[in-house]
Amino acid sequence: MPRTALIVIDMLNAYAHDDAEALVPSVRESLPGITMLLRHAHASESPVIYVNDNFGEWRSHHGEILEAALAGRHGELVEPIAPDENALFVVKARHSIFFETPLAYLLGQLGAERLVLCGQVTEQCVLYSALDAHIRHFEVVVAADAVAHIDAALAEAALRMMSRNMSAEVCDADGITFDARLD
Repeated sequence: MPRTALIVIDMLNAYAHDDAEALVPSVRESLPGITMLLRHAHASESPVIYVNDNFGEWRSHHGEILEAALAGRHGELVEPIAPDENALFVVKARHSIFFETPLAYLLGQLGAERLVLCGQVTEQCVLYSALDAHIRHFEVVVAADAVAHIDAALAEAALRMMSRNMSAEVCDADGITFDARLD
């Protein structure tokens, strides 16, 4: 099995944006899947990389983003999935985890060939990130029960697109395995 990295997308969120209240119920539903993936990745010593929007705060770093999210409207959604001391962190400014970020370089340094995606928003950042991973020749796995959406119909369509057009494996978190191989 190729080296697998878990990518947690945009979960450090203060929920102060326009679509926040539409998103929150789905985030609550996705938390058990995300926490399961984090446990499995940690148990296998697979890399865990948080790729998070900086919300236009260009002087912020991961600690400040985490603090703002924990102090935000729904800190209880952030606390269970907060990064530990071994987590890696990449700041992004647009929808894709790859767009003008050092993520591809980091994944190369880690020897990762397979990416498990979880987080938010299914029909936006997760979809665009899966496409960018696919065109970079990564194996893509999307945990359908560990991604949150704003619009359920669009999220379902996005999951179908990832499966059909990007050859992504779309399954529940409990069906995802991580390797223990360290290169």
